[in-house]
Amino acid sequence: MSNTKTALVTGANKGIGFAVADALAAKGIQVWIGARDLDRGNAAVQKLAAKGHDVRFLQIDVSDDQSVSEAAVRLAAETNALDVLINNAGIVRDSTPPSEAKIADLREVYETNVFGPIRVTQAFIPLLKKAQGARVVMMSSGLGSLGLVTDPTSIYSTANLLGYNSSKTALNAVAVSFAKELERYGIKVNAVEPGSVATDLNGHSGEMTTEEGAESAVAMAVIGKDGPTAGFFGRYGRQPW
Repeated sequence: MSNTKTALVTGANKGIGFAVADALAAKGIQVWIGARDLDRGNAAVQKLAAKGHDVRFLQIDVSDDQSVSEAAVRLAAETNALDVLINNAGIVRDSTPPSEAKIADLREVYETNVFGPIRVTQAFIPLLKKAQGARVVMMSSGLGSLGLVTDPTSIYSTANLLGYNSSKTALNAVAVSFAKELERYGIKVNAVEPGSVATDLNGHSGEMTTEEGAESAVAMAVIGKDGPTAGFFGRYGRQPW
């Protein structure tokens, strides 16, 4: 086992997750690329390894209890501790007004966007506790900010997605709850919003690159012992809840 700092990024085979993994690896951190699909995960690893990064693939479906448990066991066999956990995996299923949203779609969104980060964080807490000041980052969204979505001057006020928006609001609350419990162990937990990034989730309609969108997560992943916890941050600082 190595003493090199280790990070796990879920949903890291593409988009913002891939950019986060790239940026963390560039800092000399050994990064585990978490993804459901074996081929896509390995392809992402190959791309980053070609840049000289220390990256590995960890198959994990954040919506599946057994998959997450098996991933935690595998990682524990490969590393002494987990210094950084980025709960990035997320989905969108909203295509109708809230009054027409299907409960089945809402459940699917919450299973990945809310219960997924809870499930993953719980499973990896033993490894996080073994690190010297681990960092946990919840990839939220400006759409999860009640302050921003009710501000008519904000771009986030224009998207009324019942499932996605509310799941990210819930994720912010999840971050605060874990932050309160884990602070005694020196573990800092924060939620971040990447900004309006062009990804598969929005049909590549965002204004920012994935590299720019990764900045807030990377910043919270490497904060020092005097850094914040239980906060919600964007690329340019603290965001309204």
